Amino acid sequence: MFGPGKRAVMVGTSLRQAEFLRTSRRFVVSTPHGNVELLEWRGHILLQRHGLDAYCPPHRINHHAHLSALHAIGIGHIIALGSVGSLHLRNPPGTVVVPDDFFAPTIHPTFFPDARGHRLPRFDPALRSTLLQCLHRPPVLPTPIDGGTYWQTPGPRFETPAEIRFHAQHVDLVGMTLASECILAGELDLPYAAVGIVDNYANGIGPQPLTLARFHQQVADNSGLARNILEALLEGP
Repeated sequence: MFGPGKRAVMVGTSLRQAEFLRTSRRFVVSTPHGNVELLEWRGHILLQRHGLDAYCPPHRINHHAHLSALHAIGIGHIIALGSVGSLHLRNPPGTVVVPDDFFAPTIHPTFFPDARGHRLPRFDPALRSTLLQCLHRPPVLPTPIDGGTYWQTPGPRFETPAEIRFHAQHVDLVGMTLASECILAGELDLPYAAVGIVDNYANGIGPQPLTLARFHQQVADNSGLARNILEALLEGP
């Protein structure tokens, strides 16, 4: 079962246009890093990392404010949904992955100016196990992949084929947000685990060239899957 304390789900690209986000109750939390608008939906707390009105690109997201707001209202653990690209043909669009590690050598968020920032970041193992239980619900959801390495790039551009080839031997998924959230959640002692929804093959992978139009179409195609995943996670194991 999920641990004690309120549960929050951070959502992103796959649910940007979801109607229920526009009709949920909004409330604002003030933090030292800025104000954050949160949602209450079916008694749960949701945070749209890209913003509820105007779109905020990944390199402009105020992760410090987001995590501070969730901590301030007493959240006990955080589940993240992230749109990811796949670096391997074995994980096509529509694949659901619960990563167990990340690669982010260019990502260094911290709340601290001192030695408190010396921490060992990780996706919380117990929370990961619970997420996997929640997601084993065929035929509504595809069987999730247990484990994989998520690579966070700074964004906002997509990666080049050369960058993908260089990293493919070490990582499975690529995105622009989850590692930053995980690092800061750890500094606040908030268990954090993520579910990656593959929306595209990474640039240079797959039978067709990656285009923004193809990416956006796949995001739209996966919106129903993202909604089903969200509902499964909120219902619990």
